[in-house]
Amino acid sequence: MRRWLYPALLLAALLGIWQVLAASGALAEVFGLEEFLVPSPAEIASALWEDRSLLAENAWVTLQEIVLGFALAVLVGVGFAVAMHFSGLLRTAALPLVIASQTIPILVLAPIFVVWFGFGIGPKLIIIALICFFPITVATLDGLGSVDPAATKLMRTLYASRRQIFRRVEAPSALPAFFSGARIAVAIAPIGAVFAEWAGANEGLGRLILDTNANFQVALTFAAVAVLSAIAIGLYAIVALAERRVVTWR
Repeated sequence: MRRWLYPALLLAALLGIWQVLAASGALAEVFGLEEFLVPSPAEIASALWEDRSLLAENAWVTLQEIVLGFALAVLVGVGFAVAMHFSGLLRTAALPLVIASQTIPILVLAPIFVVWFGFGIGPKLIIIALICFFPITVATLDGLGSVDPAATKLMRTLYASRRQIFRRVEAPSALPAFFSGARIAVAIAPIGAVFAEWAGANEGLGRLILDTNANFQVALTFAAVAVLSAIAIGLYAIVALAERRVVTWR
């Protein structure tokens, strides 16, 4: 119960402070802004309710992009980690390139992918998968390489094949590391979705944030951000629940 009570109390306290400062105009005065540019939590909650249909429509678009992009990252990332685990030559050659892929700002790549692949869902999935790919790949590879040598040696004394060792020892041992990477990836996947929609999209929470911010609909902008955060928290909780169901020995 404390896992939920303490964060809820802290959030309520922060929202209360925010409400008092915003309603009194003190927050706008601190930032040197007009009061309408610094909405209170009550105004954001009102925007959440009044524009719930608009938010829900765009949230559904962004949620599909995040889930599909994350699934693509899991498929490619795990496959690539397994391939590097089995091939030392591939690991030596490809791992520096995997690391280098994260040094390129996603804001630079997003417009390029839109030009190459158009305004459909394809470039958005690539951008989200690219953001999620690194933590999943590296965590899974580390998990596969951290198997207890005694367990591998025992399997070899029982004349287990390389495939059997992987299936019965290495893959289960790598699951905790994989889920750690997956939790990180799914938490940052909404960032990739927003960048992708900023580069070129007609709908989605990222596009809604861009449009409402340009039109000074600040309360609605904050409401869209709140929905995006709720999606990230919900997906993180789903991955954590899957980890508890799969990795039962932890």
